[in-house]
Amino acid sequence: MMKRKLNAILFMAIALALGALFYANSIFPKNFEAYFKPQFYNQFGPIAICIELFIAGIYLFKGHKKSNFTLALFAFTAVLDPIFDLAGLFTSNVPVYATIILLGCSFWALYLAFSNTYNLGKISVPELIISFVLGTIIELSFNYYYQFL
Repeated sequence: MMKRKLNAILFMAIALALGALFYANSIFPKNFEAYFKPQFYNQFGPIAICIELFIAGIYLFKGHKKSNFTLALFAFTAVLDPIFDLAGLFTSNVPVYATIILLGCSFWALYLAFSNTYNLGKISVPELIISFVLGTIIELSFNYYYQFL
């Protein structure tokens, strides 16, 4: 139980630190109409990844039965960001140092989710598919869809 809570606190601390850095680097325009342009919301993609990691950390800390699902959701979102960037779908807004940190967290989260290390309930195949699809939608919604508007 202590290892589970330590992992959860580590995930939440990383999410808060990176989320604060990403928020501090956000640009808020002075004119009102710029808030309604899709390009404005593109900068919040990295913050969304941090929010997913923080929520996964909270669930893991509490020992919630959906911890493995939220860990997988975060991990797929974090892994798909550099994959889509390398594939040329978009240019990622996540800095390289943060990408490395988030990839490390995502691989650890995938290990915890699929090995059911803390006996919080095995992740089922439908949950796996849903977490992958949701992670893809979240990633693409902040980085790719706005190009078509």
